[in-house]
Amino acid sequence: MEFGLFNLMSLRDHPGGVPGVLEDTRVMVRLAEEIGFSAAWFAEHHFTNYSLSVSPLMMAAHFAGATSRIRLGTAVIVLPLYQPMRVAQEIALVDQLSGGRLVLGVGTGYQPFEFERYGADVTARADIFLKYWDVLEAALTGEEVGAPAAALGLPETPVLLHPRQRPLPPVYVTGGDPRILQRLAPLGATPFITAGFRGSPALIEMGHATAAKWQAAGLGPMQRLGVQQYIHVTDSREDALKAADCARFVGRMAAGLRGREIVRTGAMIDAPPLPDEPSLDTIAQNIIIGPPEHVAERIAAECAALPITHYNTFFQFGDMPLSMAARSLERFGAEVMPLLAKTPELAAT
Repeated sequence: MEFGLFNLMSLRDHPGGVPGVLEDTRVMVRLAEEIGFSAAWFAEHHFTNYSLSVSPLMMAAHFAGATSRIRLGTAVIVLPLYQPMRVAQEIALVDQLSGGRLVLGVGTGYQPFEFERYGADVTARADIFLKYWDVLEAALTGEEVGAPAAALGLPETPVLLHPRQRPLPPVYVTGGDPRILQRLAPLGATPFITAGFRGSPALIEMGHATAAKWQAAGLGPMQRLGVQQYIHVTDSREDALKAADCARFVGRMAAGLRGREIVRTGAMIDAPPLPDEPSLDTIAQNIIIGPPEHVAERIAAECAALPITHYNTFFQFGDMPLSMAARSLERFGAEVMPLLAKTPELAAT
């Protein structure tokens, strides 16, 4: 099984501000590469402190020069917010710049606040995604873009620049629209899910629901799945509760962004408690926080319940201090991964 490192890059109270969050990301990605992680993933969000990663392709291009082996993933490109001819060329360029290390995560997006500020219709996001994907695929795999461009009122266009990985980089897709699953499955696309701070119980439930959607779309049993999970390796209850508080902060912001109007001070989201919000102890139990043995057992249990082929770990969540996040990641590499390697069903994947 492959491991990834997710980078949301939230700003809460970092003493270094925006530059501090960016530098922390450099430290964490380089550390993940040293440990042997398969990929570093970069989010896409806009206009608030929920995420400073406004362009996962720009982040991937930057880290193409700052790393040498780790693959660089977009988690995810919100396709309805782009001009598809342009983003296709940028995807191809980043894959060339990185020596063929790009992993292409795509999705429809979900935040009305972001869509409205780009003049896009969030309610039509799946339809827009499908039209834009036709253009994207044609531009990435063919010598010209004809009919898909014409469907958008664009002229036939020759294409010189293609990805180094032919015909496409590995594709991951979020969301469960059956039309999108049917369209991308023949390309080898892997469904990608996260349950946020609701943790393992919700993640497993979502995984089963995704498998049901996959089968209902006429695609047979789901053979592969990418998941994303909060991880914090610690023997300290105090640190565990600090980590749970960081996860809760992200959860509050994410919930607020699902509406058209968010409560904010400038670009900083005011994240009040959620209705029926779980306690910090419950959050710490739901996500994966604890000593190495506990973390390994929980990951193994999730992998036993779902056909997970890529496990994306979220270590520096909620603007967690770098010292905490980096130490947790170091311990994951030194203590958790060896335990998982001894798990027969995981060692074989």
